Amino acid sequence: MSQWKLAASTAVIALVAGHSALADVTPEQVWEDWQGLIKAYGQTLEVGGENRSGDTLVVSGVKMIATEEGASATVNIDEISFQDRGDGSVLVKMSEQVPVEMAVPPVEGEAKAVNMAMQISQPGLEIIASGAPGEMRYDFTGPQMKITLTGTEEGATAPAMTFDFGFGGIAGNYLFAGTDTKTLNSSFKADSMTFVMNVDEPEGDGVMKFEGAAANLTGTSNATLPANYDAANPAAALAAGMSVDGGFTYGASTFGFDYNADGQSGKGNGTFTGGDFTVVLNQAQMGYGASAQGAQMTFSSSDMPFPEVKLAYADSAFKFMMPVSKSDEPADFAFLTKIVDLTISDEIWGMFDPTAQLPRDPVSVVLDTKGKAKMTTDILDPAQAEAMGEGAPGELHALDLTQLQIKAIGAEITGDGALTFDNSDLETFGGMPVPTGTINIKAVGVNGVMDKLVAMGLLPEDQVMGARMMLGMFAKVVEGETDTLTSTLEFKDKGFFANGMQLQ
Repeated sequence: MSQWKLAASTAVIALVAGHSALADVTPEQVWEDWQGLIKAYGQTLEVGGENRSGDTLVVSGVKMIATEEGASATVNIDEISFQDRGDGSVLVKMSEQVPVEMAVPPVEGEAKAVNMAMQISQPGLEIIASGAPGEMRYDFTGPQMKITLTGTEEGATAPAMTFDFGFGGIAGNYLFAGTDTKTLNSSFKADSMTFVMNVDEPEGDGVMKFEGAAANLTGTSNATLPANYDAANPAAALAAGMSVDGGFTYGASTFGFDYNADGQSGKGNGTFTGGDFTVVLNQAQMGYGASAQGAQMTFSSSDMPFPEVKLAYADSAFKFMMPVSKSDEPADFAFLTKIVDLTISDEIWGMFDPTAQLPRDPVSVVLDTKGKAKMTTDILDPAQAEAMGEGAPGELHALDLTQLQIKAIGAEITGDGALTFDNSDLETFGGMPVPTGTINIKAVGVNGVMDKLVAMGLLPEDQVMGARMMLGMFAKVVEGETDTLTSTLEFKDKGFFANGMQLQ
């Protein structure tokens, strides 16, 4: 837990280091605001000296320290200059090399602490501060920004590790406003991103290598920060008005890895045409989403019975959104998972279908749902979450099946529908609230697939007969369409019907 809290504190330091330049339009006011923000977030600030020469205020020997439960992060900036540009704005420049030291105490069950030294390289970075008190903006540009791990210490068996992460061609802006409650709106773009990590096995000759790159990165974020909020207590911070939402997109990207340790070796690489990430967190809801398109990947390992495995897909996505706070009214939730046009190597198919009796068409799986739920617990409050135990955190009031698709080996199942739920009756359906609504299902090619699986010896004949009997209860044949079944599943009047036949 201390590592996560320290990460939050370190992020605050970095944020303040950037946006505090916008405090006002004079160098002294900018610097004064910087100090106030650092202290407001509970960090320690040490300064070696201040010197005003002409239109420029130079602050030297700046040290910012964040501590939490024995862990600490220290950022050292040799020099920061605040230059009055004469037009109501301030030009801010920092040392091109900024060392960072982190110390993390041992986690439970381990005796070793972890110390890390990093360096932020930001040559040519310029920040233009403008605006007025209470509503401040800065625009930044730079040819590159890079973070390098310069040293680690974790007892005598620490792995030798190198790490570099950087952006090229960066630009963006922040708009910082408010007095007690502050808002921060930002945008960011970079022409490129790269990372490289190498790890040597402790007390051995094993090695692992990771690398990646991406182009055309863009991001936006919006945050509301109440006065004196506690990042270690999310429920209280959200109740006080904290909120965060943001998005990030990337273009063509690559990755690769290679390892050799304990007599085993492997490697892999891949490319994507693009993708994105989204996140939202506020008093009402929490959500996360990610997608990737145009994937092409290759993997190999000394444990594999064949040289390599290849897989590709056109599109993949995951998204969830849910309410997080106790409420008297139902709120929206959503869940999506999908992978479209997945293909895999013939070597994998050959493991269970060596004679290629099954179609090897691309596989697609899509589950897209949304609905409404009423929360009876603040799930981000540790005390309430513990008191809840294994019980449900809320009530399900509505569920929409926007899309269901399973397409593989010559068959396709699709579906949609919508249900509402009566939470006053938990007896009729054995502890589940009574549903009302309809689900529509269509299956094409299922019987043909079962015939092939029997012929291949992968399914016993008697099991297939039982499955077909179940299908006969829930589905009906569509006249004039080859191997096509449909089913209308309806919940009404506290009963369950399949194609008009009451089953409960």
